[in-house]
Amino acid sequence: MNLSILRLGITNNFFRQTRISQSVLYCRYSSSGNQKLQQFNIRDEVPDGRPLYLDAQATTSLDPRVLDTMMPFLTNFYGNPHSRTHYYGWETETAVEKARSDIANLIGADPKEIIFTSGATESNNIAVKGVGRFYGAKKKHIITTQTEHKCVLDSCRALEGEGFKITYLPVDKSGLISLEALDKAITPETSLVSIMAVNNEIGVKQPMADIGKLCRSKKVFFHTDAAQAVGKIPLNVNDMNIDLMSISGHKIYGPKGIGAIYIRRRPRVRVEAIQSGGGQERGIRSGTLPAPLVVGLGRACEIAQKEMAYDHKRIEYLSKRLIDGIMGQLEHVVRNGDPETSYPGCVNLSFAFVEGESLLMALKDVALSSGSACTSASLEPSYVLRAIGTDEDLAHSSIRFGLGRFTTDEEVDYTIDKTVKHVSRLREMSPLWEMVQEGIDIKTIQWSQH
Repeated sequence: MNLSILRLGITNNFFRQTRISQSVLYCRYSSSGNQKLQQFNIRDEVPDGRPLYLDAQATTSLDPRVLDTMMPFLTNFYGNPHSRTHYYGWETETAVEKARSDIANLIGADPKEIIFTSGATESNNIAVKGVGRFYGAKKKHIITTQTEHKCVLDSCRALEGEGFKITYLPVDKSGLISLEALDKAITPETSLVSIMAVNNEIGVKQPMADIGKLCRSKKVFFHTDAAQAVGKIPLNVNDMNIDLMSISGHKIYGPKGIGAIYIRRRPRVRVEAIQSGGGQERGIRSGTLPAPLVVGLGRACEIAQKEMAYDHKRIEYLSKRLIDGIMGQLEHVVRNGDPETSYPGCVNLSFAFVEGESLLMALKDVALSSGSACTSASLEPSYVLRAIGTDEDLAHSSIRFGLGRFTTDEEVDYTIDKTVKHVSRLREMSPLWEMVQEGIDIKTIQWSQH
């Protein structure tokens, strides 16, 4: 944890919060000169065993059924799937092609349209750079949103350096794009629209079918980063007119280091390969396929297709339990993103008058993620939260709760109790909270610099 200090100047008192390593020290100084010192060291609270895991948007655990399917290919079935001259290669190739079919079935695609990659980051790079460069001689305009994953935004910036024009569409306070704005942004020079299906920070679901219909009517290719959506919500590339889709294995209880990209064959989408080699995967992604990982991804998709409805209903129940439990006991808690159009497994909450990084450290027995990105020099609020118009103070106080297939009621209840306890404790130490309790509107205060 980087050492950082947050100073807030107030007319009658000031509050200093110092965070060093895994401890938190709070000091409050009053105008009378008397110093009141309160200290809370989270090292004093030792978790019993490993922390609970509530960070399903970062990664998911490997489903034991996936591991069972992978094990033979980590031991006895070690053939190269591209070896066509002997049985070892044939048996591995058969397993790889079954996995390709399982992935295709999950999204309503043809198995020939599935290309294996190392993950969604590589898939996004292939989609954005590959389409952009292939059609770049005639079309040098790409449209994306301000809330995309960093790999999409950085790929777009790389193309900007090559002379492309990139339009970064804004989103409303719910995190949704405006279809009217997208329509106006498309020009005869536009080759690709890239919009993620489910946002990884606030869980908002974009209107895939409407976007796809608009892009198809304008004869523009539509790519979606579906790493957070595949296997969690129903997706059909034909019904939604999706031309390219990025998939990640470890977000759907599969292994890390494997993913896929769907590339439509009719009407055909052409991409320029960003990696040279032996021409595997239709020449789009050269390199020997890691058969155990491929088989694991296929099995994860097969399970997701069968259990998607059950998982969604279960996670929806846990999400409501979590939100009601926290908001029923704490005031000044805001859910970021539109709850009506969000995936329930991603719950992003802002706790006013509490600094998110401090709350994360206090909740060290629950694995969570903050909406704030901690840099070496400063605490910058998440660009996604900034894009939806969240106040900077609230953006700094955001926590993302990620619920998954293996999350239990007891884990949710434990997280509720701990969150309420530590938010209350941290607020008690804050002069801002004290002022709000006294009915003072802190937004009207003239802040001084120290």
